[in-house]
This record gives sequence, C-alpha cells and structure tokens, in this order.
Amino acid sequence: MERCFTMLKPGVLNRRLVGQIINRLECRGLKIVGLKLMQISPELAAKHYAEHTEKPFFGELVSYITSAPVVAMVVEGDDVITLLRKTAGATKITEAAPGTIRGDFAFHTTQNVIHVSDSPEGAKREINLFFNENELISWEDDCCKWI
Repeated sequence: MERCFTMLKPGVLNRRLVGQIINRLECRGLKIVGLKLMQISPELAAKHYAEHTEKPFFGELVSYITSAPVVAMVVEGDDVITLLRKTAGATKITEAAPGTIRGDFAFHTTQNVIHVSDSPEGAKREINLFFNENELISWEDDCCKWI
C-alpha cells in the first residue's frame, strides 16, 4: 500500500471547500491515515518548497501557503500518488481539466488549491516534514471489500 502527502491550501479553507474535496478523495476509495489542520510557519514552508528556492515565484509560494491554515493529509491506497495527481489535475490551472479538483476549484496557478506529492521519495520527505509517526493511524478498511 502506497502513501502520499496531500495538502489543501489556504484558499480551500477560506472558500469552505474542505468537505467537498475530502469527499472526492474518499469516493475514489482512498484511505486517510493522517489528517490535521495547521498553520504553516515560514520555516516549514521554505523546507517544503526547497526545490523552488531559486525560482522567481518562491516568495509568492511561501506567502500564500502561510497566509491561512491548511489541511495536511496522508492518504493511502494502491498507486495513490498517480491516482491523487490525476484527481487533482494539472498544476497549471489553464491545463487542469474540468472534473479535477484544480479544474473545478482553482482560479490562479499561484494560488493553487491542492498539493500532491510527485513521487514516492517526495511523499516520504513531505510526510516526515508534516507528520510524526504517532500521528499516522493504520486501520482496517472494510470498504475494500466493496471496491
């Protein structure tokens, strides 16, 4: 079973979309094993976006992600990273298809509504940035009998 880090960004909370987006993940048969509402510090944001440090939009990324609380999650499932990335849609909102989270809810690429890990290595790094091991709960998902 693969794990993926995903984060609902400040625009989701400000627009009261948390339930709708989590519902989409659950309807896909994905299992949430970690979930918390948190305010990201500038230091944590800089670690999270470390690969973008030298890019011109880095300051805007950090500013947005620290502007209001986020919902951080660890989601588990078969090929969960690929599935979540397809469910989220293209990062550039003009390329995000209708029916995807970004295609339906994002207005600006720089104020994206969701983050999804891009690889198993990235997921492990991000999960460790945002969660302690004791905050992740493995549980028997009886729903799998129905999917």
